[in-house]
Amino acid sequence: MQLDQVMLLVSVVLLASIAAARLGTRFGLPSLLIFLGLGVLVGELGLDFNNPELAHNLGFAALVIILGEGGFTTKWAEIKTALPAAVLLATVGVGISVAVVATFAHFVLGLDPAMAVLLGAVTSPTDAAAVFSVLRKVPLPARLRATIEAESGFNDAPIVLLVAAATEWALGGGVEGGPAWVLAQIVLELAGGVAFGAALGLAGVWVMRRIALPASGLYPLAALGWTVLAYGLGSVLHLSGFAAVYVSALVLGNGKLPHRHATRSFAEGIGWIAQIGLFVMLGMLADPLRISATSAIGGLAAGVVLTFIARPLSVVLCTTWFKVPWREQAFISWAGLRGAVPIIMATVPLAAGAPGSAELFDMVFAFVVVFTLLQAPTLPWAARKLQVSTGEDATDVEIEFAPLDTIAADMMQVHVTTGSKLHGVTIRELRLPKNSVVSLIVRDGEPFTPNADRIVRVGDDLLIVTNSDDRKRVERRLRSISQGGRLAGWLER
Repeated sequence: MQLDQVMLLVSVVLLASIAAARLGTRFGLPSLLIFLGLGVLVGELGLDFNNPELAHNLGFAALVIILGEGGFTTKWAEIKTALPAAVLLATVGVGISVAVVATFAHFVLGLDPAMAVLLGAVTSPTDAAAVFSVLRKVPLPARLRATIEAESGFNDAPIVLLVAAATEWALGGGVEGGPAWVLAQIVLELAGGVAFGAALGLAGVWVMRRIALPASGLYPLAALGWTVLAYGLGSVLHLSGFAAVYVSALVLGNGKLPHRHATRSFAEGIGWIAQIGLFVMLGMLADPLRISATSAIGGLAAGVVLTFIARPLSVVLCTTWFKVPWREQAFISWAGLRGAVPIIMATVPLAAGAPGSAELFDMVFAFVVVFTLLQAPTLPWAARKLQVSTGEDATDVEIEFAPLDTIAADMMQVHVTTGSKLHGVTIRELRLPKNSVVSLIVRDGEPFTPNADRIVRVGDDLLIVTNSDDRKRVERRLRSISQGGRLAGWLER
């Protein structure tokens, strides 16, 4: 195809995907399945795509972007208490699921040991794209949401090594060093990736908070480039690149970067593009007419074992130590969505030409489609039935800042959201530090200079100029009033 034809096709598919996502939201269908179906339709209309190796490489690149977006939009205050349980689910929990599914696949489905382990490995990890896009529409307690999201951010890392080792086994080679060495590699690479991602993320925060770039649009690009750098350097150093990119994005997203709300919005947009491209590509790679009844039944049977036996077992064994209530355990079990990750992992043995890999891919594809369609739309219902839904999420004041290049000061933009207790407070009652000034208020598109008795309203945008050393105090003060009202911290100066 010529370049102009490619660009025309890409734009049509992108716009069709956006429209389909809107329709899916209206009718309660998960958008990722709509994208997958659109890819199947494009393939059936004659655009042939049958390159598992390219699909594997592009899929990994898309996962890097999706994990980065997940890290940028995750709040550290919510995730820090959930990390131990999430890491245990992403490692020990995944191992339990792999063992249960592999045992079922070998003794019941009749797969040889290597293919049985591969089936367990590619289907066990939860999918970050599915979790981030679906779960955030469900109002949940912060710790519960953070546990599921962090698990999906970390569990790709050990699975990559396990799938690679099982693929070598399926090709007739031995597992170098034996299972013990594979397990040691998983632990070392995961721990190293987390530490490296955290260090690189802190370095990125230090750099970007001290330089004034010539355009605000460069900050989101720099932040995204930094996370991709974490993946690349981590992989070169034989550490977990997936863990590195997620952790570095998490640090950057919570690092009080200049224009951080714009950075999160940009990351979310790029994440959507990655999700659309990923699922459309995987839909083009799949051939539903090729899937035999045996492959479909085998995939669905493995899905039943994973969803109703292996997943609940792994959740109970991993979260009971942290006194997670049984209702939350049940929801974590049901919210273990599988999406692009199992299909991408299934392209590894397919690209390597492992015997039986085409049947494995078909089984995984059938499993993902059916169980995503079953689980994703029912998550709000499950949250209500299990009484873990909190209703509407609490709102908070939105604060963004940019360094001023010629003086040691920052300009802050504060948006007063619905539900914020800044509403009704006067400028005088903000009691900002001495050298901090509310220089402008924008209300209904009209800017004006406020006096000390001007009342702040919902929807206002406040422009505040403050000494760089006082910016954190200003942020803490505004958030305190937003959550507690004008009397919050009344002794604070």
